[in-house]
Order: sequence, then structure tokens, then C-alpha cells
Amino acid sequence: MPQVRKNLERLTNTVVQGTKPSMILALNQEFKGIDDIVMLTIGEPDFNTPEHVKAAAVADIQADDSHYGPSKGTALLLKNAASFLKDRYGLDYDPKTELLTTIGVTEGIFDTMKTLLNPGDEVIIPQPTFPVYGAAATVCGAKVVPVPTVDDDFLLTPARLTAVLAEHPKAKAIVLASPGNPTGVAYSETQIAALAAVLKQHDIFVVSDEIYSELTYDRPHASFAKALPEQTILFNGVSKSHAMTGYRLGIIAAPAAIISQLAVIHELITTTQPNVVMAAGAEAFGPGENDAEAMRAEYKKRRAFLILAFDQMGLHYAYPDGAFYFFVKIPDYLEQDGFKLARQIAKEAKVGLTPGVAFGQAGYMRISYATSLAQLKVAAQRLSEFLKTQKAKQSRVADAGM
Repeated sequence: MPQVRKNLERLTNTVVQGTKPSMILALNQEFKGIDDIVMLTIGEPDFNTPEHVKAAAVADIQADDSHYGPSKGTALLLKNAASFLKDRYGLDYDPKTELLTTIGVTEGIFDTMKTLLNPGDEVIIPQPTFPVYGAAATVCGAKVVPVPTVDDDFLLTPARLTAVLAEHPKAKAIVLASPGNPTGVAYSETQIAALAAVLKQHDIFVVSDEIYSELTYDRPHASFAKALPEQTILFNGVSKSHAMTGYRLGIIAAPAAIISQLAVIHELITTTQPNVVMAAGAEAFGPGENDAEAMRAEYKKRRAFLILAFDQMGLHYAYPDGAFYFFVKIPDYLEQDGFKLARQIAKEAKVGLTPGVAFGQAGYMRISYATSLAQLKVAAQRLSEFLKTQKAKQSRVADAGM
């Protein structure tokens, strides 16, 4: 039997064999076993789904809406999603031909990579970033071209974009996320226009993940799709804006010719969204268009608290324009291996953090503030005491060396 199993394993896809499970989820699961730990690991809203959205889901179930729905999405869902994009960001999409619903943005990412890429194609992905983009591209047989942004305040600059396109003239797509995960950094309208001026000169798709678009704090969200409508494949959804991660509802907006091909892959993978999810999504995008306002205000308070706390601790971080993350540089007096440090902090300070290397950037830690202000205050106090202890230890070692 062991020999048979070994032979069967050799028959599976070699690319899939080399694809590792999420380090983020694995570490989160590990830390959950620690008593009294404050978890600042996963990017999931701590709010409940709005009551009227839940009521729409219940009503759909009670109406016995249990048959196959339209593969691309119900007419009402697509109409409301198109209106949402128009009202909030000034984007014009035909709900019948230029929109598609997916099982979360994660499915949308895979659908897009599978639709765009042939084996050997290149995809440009600025780093650090959420690891799903690169993993999906790799599974589809493409080559990832990472572009570091740490020296440019975690933003891709026109100069760096021009250089990487010159080195990789046949790149098929570039992934841009704004606001980004893990940094929370967002591109301004001016910055997007400067990048668009470069990208317009190339036959390349912009895969733009804007799932955090409703969670921006200091200025209105600016969409790549407005600057480059013919080249952009836009991701959005209700997971973060309406605290609906478990509903698994994403949307893709793109030119009709692209949507028609994406729809084929979507249909092969999922057939259709669950009807109850589409009913809830139609409510969220329609009557619930402004539901994110209260949550956004609370996240902004949490961000302000952590800015003050981290400044008092002497920590350096990317300034988060949106989402609910801080990307904090590891001080030189701490362990520099991100996973070792995360486990040390979890054990000694009882605070769960995610290493930046999980997002392609060593030397940093991601801290999620998608938890209550009360919990954040506990975590900040524990981290402050941990840093003081570690700094004192380093000083004693340095004094002993003298």
C-alpha cells in the first residue's frame, strides 16, 4: 500500500506539489491554542453583517429559492453591483456584459490568471503583497516577476514600472492592490494617473484588487479602472466593506470580451453562486451601499490609537491609508527571523502577529486592527512591555561585551 500511494503521488500535478499551504492561516491556527492571546493575525472584520443583509438572506431561504441560479449572477445583484461601482467610484459597467460574481475575490484571482495566462507567461507583482496572487499565477504555469517597493514607501513608482517593463516586455499582466494587504497603503488619483501613463504604452492587463475600497480614511478611494478601463480587470466585493467574509461573494468588472472568457472558467469551477449569497449581495450593494460608514469610522479610531502607541514605542511602519493593517519594521534589537519572532511574541507577550515574509518582505510584521479597541489596548500594552524587556536585555549584553 505505501508503494501504491507513493506512485499515485507522482502522478499528481508537479506545480501543485510545489505549492505550499498558506503560512498565514497555519500560524494563525497555531496561535489560537495559546491561552489569553490577543489575535492580530487575520484580516477579518470583527463586526457582524448588517441586519437588513441577513434578513435578505433569510427571506431568500424562506422563499425556497433553491434551484440553480444564473452563472454570472442574478440580474438584481449585477445591477446593484454596477450601481455601487458607479455611485462610489464613478465607474461605468454594463451589468449584463461587464460584470461577473465569484466565490470571493480568491476565486476571481484564479479565474483571471487561468483566463489570461499561458504556461511561461510573466506576471508582474509588486512586493510585499497577499500571497494568493503569485500562487495562482504559478499554478497556472506562469512566472512571477516580483518588484520590491520597500524603498518607495511600498508604492510602485512610474520609474520602477518603466524599468521592469523594459526588462520584461512580454509580461501579460501586472497585479496592483489598493489599499494593499499587508501595508494598508493606497494609491492616490495622481499616482494612478502616472502609472496609467506608462501602462497605456504596453499590451498588458492590470489586475486591480480593490476589495478594501470602502475602507479608506484620509481621501476618497481612487480606482485603476477609471484611469485604464480597457486594460483593467477589477476585483471588489462585500467581504470587508460589509463584514461578509463567510458569504464568499466577490465581483469582477472588466471589458465585455474579457468577462465572457472569465465566465467560462467561473462556470467550470463553480457552476453558479449560491442563491442565498446572491440575495444577500444584492441587498448589500443596493440598500446597503453606505453600510461601511460606521465600520470605517471605528477602524479610523483604532488606526489613530495604534499610530500613537507605535510612535511611543519607537516603531517604524508604513502609513496605512486604508484596510486595517499596519506593516511594522522589526527593530534591530529583536530577533530578525519573522517566524521565530512571531512565535516568541505569541509565547511571551501573548499577542499574535503575522511575519512580513509571508507576504514577500522580510524584516517586517503585519498587525491587523480588525479587532476591538479594548483588545488593541491590551495588545499595545503587552507589546510595549515586551519591547522594553528585549531592549533592556540587549543593553545588558552590549555592556557585558564592553
